[in-house]
Amino acid sequence: MNISKDQRNGIFLLAILVIIIGVVGFVAFSLRVDPIEENLKLNPVINSLWILKDDEGNALSTDVLVFYPQTGQAAAFDILGNTGAIYKSLGRVDRIDSVYKEKGLASYKEEIEKLIGKKIPFTIEIKLSDLELITDYLGGLNVFISFPVDETDENGMRCLFPSGAVVLDGDKIHDYVMYKSPSENASDVEDRRQAVFVSLIYALKENRNIIFAKNNFSVYEEKIKTNIDKKNFYNLMKKISLIDTERFSIQTITGSLRTVDGQTLLFPYYDGQLIKDVINQAISSLVSGDSGNQNRVYVLVIQNGTTEQGLARNTSFLLQSAGYEVLETKNADRNDYEKTEIINHIGNSEAAKTLGNFIHCSNIIDEELMSENADSTSVAQADFTIILGKDFNGRFVKGSSSSKSSE
Repeated sequence: MNISKDQRNGIFLLAILVIIIGVVGFVAFSLRVDPIEENLKLNPVINSLWILKDDEGNALSTDVLVFYPQTGQAAAFDILGNTGAIYKSLGRVDRIDSVYKEKGLASYKEEIEKLIGKKIPFTIEIKLSDLELITDYLGGLNVFISFPVDETDENGMRCLFPSGAVVLDGDKIHDYVMYKSPSENASDVEDRRQAVFVSLIYALKENRNIIFAKNNFSVYEEKIKTNIDKKNFYNLMKKISLIDTERFSIQTITGSLRTVDGQTLLFPYYDGQLIKDVINQAISSLVSGDSGNQNRVYVLVIQNGTTEQGLARNTSFLLQSAGYEVLETKNADRNDYEKTEIINHIGNSEAAKTLGNFIHCSNIIDEELMSENADSTSVAQADFTIILGKDFNGRFVKGSSSSKSSE
């Protein structure tokens, strides 16, 4: 069969086109970016946003999970729904969870990134109805219930839970998340919901051999909405399943409650700077390896060595928000301390330095150098004593501090 010149040219052009398409496809496939690895090139930790929502689209709980894959250590920060601010996406003062309800995930993530001062590249949304199924797939979630519950909540829901460490199935997890006891406040409900998130992370690790076995992950994946493709989501969850749950730090936003337009809103301390500082401190501890005792709560005694009224009490709120336990606040043996000092009772120089970094105090004194006027009763129970001096402005020590003890 004779082929005309035009036909030969057409075949030739078609062959060139096929080759070009093949080359472009190959190059595109080769250049496909792994978002997790790209993130780790710029940031040593992986930040992900976890949202549990009801079927009406309300955010029930929101947590930022910060994970350092080199060691498996992680920290979670509970973003309370009633966190208040002037939200640009809404154009008004309101609760932060109103952003999610009204403007959707993209605006919500953006407002949370502003709040914590960090980018969050990965998002994970789970409906409560889907969490019920996931819970049953996992054989239940472990939660600790301080007191037995047998009552009808304000919505007419009958709630029955035993006390102690219990395993809840999907239906019970739904009730545990949703019930509102007349004797509870909003923070109690938030605590329960965060406990469910933590339990889910624990279950992810405990069941990782089953979850990530061939063909099993798709069962879980279809119940979760994320902003990355299936392959990368699988890799992300597999990394997160390696979390060292023995050194898993859980923190929440702290602030002052104010009533705005009939709503009780939580305004973070220091115009939101404190939560940024707390997260920076946590990330620094994860990356530097100082978080070996991260899940240990250090106990403080705070003494006011100035004439400023209420300084020790206000500082206790500051340090409690950073995860410390304050045993006692009191006046120091005198009120003319020029320099703030931290007394290290336990010999842990790294923990003392971390505490000092948080309030910008380098004046750290080992216990054997401590003033004889210190209260031995408090000291016996505390890890560190902070004596606030005139150089402390309520948040930081002003200027640089020497490492010598005050006379």
